[in-house]
Amino acid sequence: MSLTDPTSAQPRNGSPLRPLPKLIFASRWLQLPLYLGLIIAQGMYVVHFLVELMHLVQAAFGSDEALQALITGIGYKTSTPITTLNETVIMLVVLALIDVVMISNLLIMVIVGGYETFISRMDLEGHPDQPEWLSHVNASVLKVKLAMSIIGISSIHLLKTFINAENYTDKVLIAQTAIHITFLLSAMAIAYTDKIMTAIAEDRH
Repeated sequence: MSLTDPTSAQPRNGSPLRPLPKLIFASRWLQLPLYLGLIIAQGMYVVHFLVELMHLVQAAFGSDEALQALITGIGYKTSTPITTLNETVIMLVVLALIDVVMISNLLIMVIVGGYETFISRMDLEGHPDQPEWLSHVNASVLKVKLAMSIIGISSIHLLKTFINAENYTDKVLIAQTAIHITFLLSAMAIAYTDKIMTAIAEDRH
């Protein structure tokens, strides 16, 4: 083959990797136990959700023990003893359940999107249950979606705090509000940065 042949510098299609690059590339599978651990954590959230839901149903039917478990779980305090399920307790419990669901959604996004992006493809193209967002997922898209999910979770926590504001000091309320605003600004910065990088990539093409 001629030394000036332009194809001589091209890698052969399907050629095996050298040992060191092969080892480095295979190291991505070290992340697999991390994602499996998140699946176990997802199971714990399912158990917690079902327990809280059961307590809510039992309290609605007059169980004092379930009612006290709910009040303790949501951290609700009042000078007047609570003997029956009221609207505030129900609202706080429902917000807590929504919080669990949103964290669970975040876990699914990290598990599925992270595995697809950083470990191996799942070959879900054409599958009837393929998530819509997974068809165009990459590291940048996943980062933005995670940031938006964190904002949603933070919003639920902040709403729970304001509903139960009498049990918190002004310092705690201000701190939680500032943290939520920080999350919001960070997500906006991430989304704006991703937009700029996408525009630069499109201009190069």
